[in-house]
Amino acid sequence: MKKIVLAFLLLTLTTSSFAKKHKNKFVVIETTMGTIKVEVYADVKQHADNFLKLAGEEFFDSILFHRVIPSFMIQAGDPKSKSASKGELLGNGDLGYKVPAEFMDQYHHRQGALAAARDNNPEKASSACQFYIVQGKTYTDSELDGIEQSLKRKMTEQARKDYKTFGGTPHLDGSYTVFGQLVEGQDVVQKITMAPRNNTDRPLEDIRIVSTKIKKKNKHARH
Repeated sequence: MKKIVLAFLLLTLTTSSFAKKHKNKFVVIETTMGTIKVEVYADVKQHADNFLKLAGEEFFDSILFHRVIPSFMIQAGDPKSKSASKGELLGNGDLGYKVPAEFMDQYHHRQGALAAARDNNPEKASSACQFYIVQGKTYTDSELDGIEQSLKRKMTEQARKDYKTFGGTPHLDGSYTVFGQLVEGQDVVQKITMAPRNNTDRPLEDIRIVSTKIKKKNKHARH
């Protein structure tokens, strides 16, 4: 009887985990430099709902990647960038509301992380529309130890492993909400980070989001 109950519990947990994972949606971001696909985490609910709403409304179409930094990240979402002139300072545009912070230990700033930008508000609430995708760099254990001491917070074992293997931006953990992960197009992110830029990190030649399309499944996913 105990074996039957244990088997039932394992099946229930596995099925629940599978169902939860498949509530995540995917957004294909076509850019002027190539295609990026991100998985949006359903359990980071407020950020996921907000991002998917904007993508579904085609809000991001024609928006620029207005800030790009090698070995760090690419940032987009400023509505003012759609009609910005060459060299115009960008980064302050928004939609008049914020999304409350949703920090979760299982999601960290590993390479490819999709996260929300924000201003210096004390609640660490996110911009309604500005987001970034991490490029980052790899770290050693001693470097990660130093970051932990600086942030006064411990990394999860998985986060530490990811930062040593894939790289990322660990100093942003606990300060900016991660709500998704790139699943295709890290080479495109790399190309965008390397674009020639001015002293405010805006690319000299405009790099635009052409379109965003929401998919319920990743057809290349392995189960």
